[in-house]
Amino acid sequence: MATIISFCNQKGGVGKTTTVINTAAYLASRGKKVLVIDLDPQANATSGLGFPQENVKMNLYHALLEGAHPQEAIIKTNIENYHILPASVDLAGAAVELISAPQREFRLFETVQKISSDYDFILIDCPPSLGILTINGLIASQKLIIPVQCEYYALEGLSQLLRTIALVKENISPHIDIMGAVLTMYDKRNNLAHEVASEVRKNFPGHVFQAVIPRSVSLAEAPSYGQTIMEYKWWSRGGMAYKQLAEEILEQVQKSNIKM
Repeated sequence: MATIISFCNQKGGVGKTTTVINTAAYLASRGKKVLVIDLDPQANATSGLGFPQENVKMNLYHALLEGAHPQEAIIKTNIENYHILPASVDLAGAAVELISAPQREFRLFETVQKISSDYDFILIDCPPSLGILTINGLIASQKLIIPVQCEYYALEGLSQLLRTIALVKENISPHIDIMGAVLTMYDKRNNLAHEVASEVRKNFPGHVFQAVIPRSVSLAEAPSYGQTIMEYKWWSRGGMAYKQLAEEILEQVQKSNIKM
């Protein structure tokens, strides 16, 4: 069965999607079969991997609300062992439709269970909100990674997210655990970035990845070519940082008793 990890932060613009698609690439490069689930109606993970919404015939919406088997919508990327279950703007409507749906919090869980034996890792790119789609992502997951931008309001947003996770864990899904926070958009020339990184490590000892994702032109450019940083400029600082993050994730999973 797959190790299922949600990448979640209700604050937008923290490098969440960038972290999902690039971490997945390096996991696939290590021979792991990886699926990215794009749970965000903005569909940035989908387009960032080279699949514009207008070219995608079936997507996650059809699996969540129309009963389609997820395999019907899954697309192979240019990287061996790396697939994506794409999103579309229809998912924005799904958030409304799910309000009155039975077992609404478990729709993604049920979808993922149909395919979890096909993969080593399933990475879920959650929307930048704490709505019903994100709750679905948390419930479907075993582990959670929190991208934290190295800026002033980072700790405030992180505290709010941790309270939500605690509520989900207590009331709905006791099995989910936080794998760690990953510091993103780090600018070593910026004193504030140093301070935020230090504060996050101090407040969450042992729960922050050693890999630090830099603010990088290459990381920003790669999605415009429909490529991951591994394909675009693997030798860049961003490429090396995501390679390190993937290795840390593999190490954590191997240390735990989750079957890969």
